[in-house]
Amino acid sequence: MLFAFLRAPFPAAACAAVLAAASFPVQASDCPDAPDHSTPLEALLTEVQAAETEAQAREIANRMWEYWADAPNAQAQAILDRGMTKRSAFDFLGAIQDFDQLIAYCPDYAEGYNQRAFVHYLRRDFSSALTDLDRALELSPRHIAAMSGRALSLYGLSRLEEARSALAEALALNPWLPERYLAEPGGPLAPPGGGDVEL
Repeated sequence: MLFAFLRAPFPAAACAAVLAAASFPVQASDCPDAPDHSTPLEALLTEVQAAETEAQAREIANRMWEYWADAPNAQAQAILDRGMTKRSAFDFLGAIQDFDQLIAYCPDYAEGYNQRAFVHYLRRDFSSALTDLDRALELSPRHIAAMSGRALSLYGLSRLEEARSALAEALALNPWLPERYLAEPGGPLAPPGGGDVEL
């Protein structure tokens, strides 16, 4: 689910906010609290656990993203969307600068850390990704994408036991995660024992 960062660009109405974000310094004291979407997200977790097909689970996951990527205000949303657009265009350094700005402005908004972690992951900077994912999960403990991203980052660092445990926690919340193949028999994060030989 770390790779499922699919979100439509912010509507054109946000252009003014994008210009404002680019033109004026932002301060953490100006950022409101992030919207509390915990209740609808819990309902979506229940739905995804009962999903019968991968397509159904993917549609539910997309609805989760709508909540996770709902920034505290229009200015924060513009910075988030700009960073995601740069990341999609493989401008990783530009994306990191935007997510740095978002985190400085809204230090208690989990998605800023999660998105910056994704860019670090794509650059194979797994340690930096892990640091950001740990912070994202402090702020949003049941953020499944951050949980699966943490498992992948630990795997990238060859910390297999921790990666196994992190992935198992994520799969307990959403058994349809794309990363589930890593935990299947013969996969690199399969539970030890079932016929596999641990070296």
